[in-house]
Amino acid sequence: MKQLAAIDATFLYMETPNSYGHVSSVSIYDRPTPNFNPYEAYRRVIESRLGVLEPLRRRLVKDPLDLDLPYWVIDPNFDLNFHIRHIGLPPPGDWEHLQTQVARLASRPLDQDKPLWESYIIDGLPDNRFALFSKMHHATVDGAAGAELLGMITDLEPGAERPELEVPLLPAERVPSSIELLQRGVLGLALQPAKIVRYQTKLIRDLADSTRSHGLRSVLDAAGRMIPGQAGQAMRSWAHEDNDGVEELPITSAPPTSFNDSIGPHRRFEARSMALADVKAVKSATGATVNDVVMALCAGALRTWLDEKGELPDVPLVSMIPVSIRTGEEADPWTNRVSAIFTDIPTNESEPLIRLQRVHEAMAQGKEQFEMMPADLLSELSQVAPPALAIRASRMASRMHLGGRLSFPFNLVISNVPGPRQPLYLDQARLVHYYPVSTLVEGQGLNITVQSYLDTLDFGLVSCNDLVPDLARLADLIVEELDALSGAVAALTAPAPKKKAPAKKKPAAKKKAPAKKKAATKKKAPAKKKAAAKKG
Repeated sequence: MKQLAAIDATFLYMETPNSYGHVSSVSIYDRPTPNFNPYEAYRRVIESRLGVLEPLRRRLVKDPLDLDLPYWVIDPNFDLNFHIRHIGLPPPGDWEHLQTQVARLASRPLDQDKPLWESYIIDGLPDNRFALFSKMHHATVDGAAGAELLGMITDLEPGAERPELEVPLLPAERVPSSIELLQRGVLGLALQPAKIVRYQTKLIRDLADSTRSHGLRSVLDAAGRMIPGQAGQAMRSWAHEDNDGVEELPITSAPPTSFNDSIGPHRRFEARSMALADVKAVKSATGATVNDVVMALCAGALRTWLDEKGELPDVPLVSMIPVSIRTGEEADPWTNRVSAIFTDIPTNESEPLIRLQRVHEAMAQGKEQFEMMPADLLSELSQVAPPALAIRASRMASRMHLGGRLSFPFNLVISNVPGPRQPLYLDQARLVHYYPVSTLVEGQGLNITVQSYLDTLDFGLVSCNDLVPDLARLADLIVEELDALSGAVAALTAPAPKKKAPAKKKPAAKKKAPAKKKAATKKKAPAKKKAAAKKG
């Protein structure tokens, strides 16, 4: 029996009747032969590799009053048939039917009395394909651990043998009685004040150390005055260390939108794909990154979409970008090791290329701020609230519809996950697309997650059906935005048309020398008048 880390348990506490803690994916496969049975093939692969797929066999046990963090036990009643299911689309099966079915499956919470995962083989797709929809609770794995699971379930060659993954199963464990769990909970509750004080102090100290924040230092100073002895003295002394010239972290605030409201229980799902080469062409021409381009596409699409609805804010939206902080040296690989970057999305900029430049600058600033923060910030924050209090707070927020009344630090999650660059196979079937289907929380009715696979970027958009019924329009705009951005890049980099050289003037014709005037003929001297005749 293993107790959950506080950050893993947080994903359980956040669950409400309208907000679910699972993350999902829908994978599209080519059927290798007409007689290939994907359900039997998938079941055979999972069953043979259960020894290394520990999260698939463990279930939760909690004390009746939620006094302390829950525990994992290897389920003594594990039944693979409960977790792997086979369904078909109504004819004629098409892409719209698949997206609707995925949205319905994503809208159902997982049974917390069973291991927290389900898989559905979905038949009836066109082009001789089938889909695999899988969902697993975020308390079990984060994105990086999910990628590890994908690598254990799929192979680099069709029908590959992988004996290293076929190891003996861990023995099942006895589920403790309610009385035993309550005793553990009471003991944990007795230790909580000391644990909470310890984590609160460490959290404030780490934040102040990372940010050199004047405000946090004043908190430390006040705390130090209440703590007797050398510990309080040291805290006060440390709080007043010189921090001149070091900027404090800005506090982010997001503008209100129609999708930042209390969410309902139903989801919409849209999937789109684009060529990675087209995105890389924009990246190479502008000096941006692939992630910059993805963020710029989302920014442009959100701008147009909100503008069409008459809801475009004057200031940029704010995105939360999950970041893995795994080192590869974790004692337990099946736990959450995540943090986040908060960054502006320049939805207030109309020009695609300027928008991309703004994204590049905002991402650089966000990464700089992220490096200033303690890597384990989210883990430390999750240690501060007792489990029962966290659960009640989440449920109260949902019941009172606080998502529409509170101001949130970000509008939506946009995540870009690099995936495998080589083909993957489920038994004999080749993986064609891998679309993420992420989760929503109270006040956040929209999520955009992107996964690269081979030479394709696969976009998975999830929304609350009540808040964003027109999700398909936003998904289409993301694809259109790539055309607009590519066109702007082409216009920028196109060589200027060569100016025609002016026509050479013909050399002026030589003027003829003026004709020499003939010498003037000498006028004859007038004849002398004859002498007048004498008169007689």
